[in-house]
Amino acid sequence: MGQPSRRLAMTQWDVFSSKPLEGNSLAVFHDGRGLSDAEMQAIAKEMNLSETTFILPRDGGTEKERGIRVRIFTVQEELPFAGHPTLGTAFALRGQSGAKQVVLELNVGKVKVDFEDGAGQPAFGEMTQLDPTFGMRHERGAIARATGLREQDFDDSLPIQTVSTGLPYTVTPLKSLSVMRNLQIDLTRAAEYLAKTEGKFFYFVSRETMAREARLHARMLFYNGEDPATGSAAGCAAAWMVAHGVAKPEERVLIEQGVEMKRPSRIFVRASYRENHRENHRENDRETRSESRSDNRVVNVRVGGHSVEIMRGEVFL
Repeated sequence: MGQPSRRLAMTQWDVFSSKPLEGNSLAVFHDGRGLSDAEMQAIAKEMNLSETTFILPRDGGTEKERGIRVRIFTVQEELPFAGHPTLGTAFALRGQSGAKQVVLELNVGKVKVDFEDGAGQPAFGEMTQLDPTFGMRHERGAIARATGLREQDFDDSLPIQTVSTGLPYTVTPLKSLSVMRNLQIDLTRAAEYLAKTEGKFFYFVSRETMAREARLHARMLFYNGEDPATGSAAGCAAAWMVAHGVAKPEERVLIEQGVEMKRPSRIFVRASYRENHRENHRENDRETRSESRSDNRVVNVRVGGHSVEIMRGEVFL
């Protein structure tokens, strides 16, 4: 066999964890220039992780103005946005520079990641996602039929709602940890239902948690199995929590995920709430006020966590 014509430098990161072998694994290719779309997709399939990212370096002026170009692939498709690849790639780009901010240009546009460094603490990165778009609320019976769950498995005090901060998730509250632990869904029927209702995936959450300090316990099952940490969904859940009173505006809360698959992840989220004065001045219109709270008045969604580099290597093509 001759020498490979191309050697692609890559690193692998465990994202939403400060410990190796926990969190969600991510492969980052540091210079994807010259790769075709098909090659990027094939490499992502070879990596066989939830996602793989490709950094496409540009001149300094363009990067300063527009951000560092990054593309995100699952084993099956390119995504316009995803949370743990955004955070992990920002950590990879930051390296040892101590930079306070890294700005990425993704298919959804510019996403900035801010870093906090505490004495003796691992670096913490927090990405600001797109302002949320609140989609339809779903009937529990329809979701039960689409997933194979029972209606009594759902938390009936909170709505099932599709929310997007770059990628639409149907946030589905379940009533207990035992339901979460035993979660099995009909992926084919679920995908058919989601396709008809403009959701990409279900994000199952429970207010009953393993860690006392966590606000939500979460799971995300999809065509590649289960995701240990889903940062894009966590942003949607942050907006949903503020809209429906599970978290206060600006309160940074913890979502735990990946516990069942022994890849525990810690995702920290917060969001702001913007009063709509015009709506609030309409006297005695309580319905409008409550709708305004849950309908796109939530802004400044941020999702953060730690990342640890676990591997460095080269791929030969």
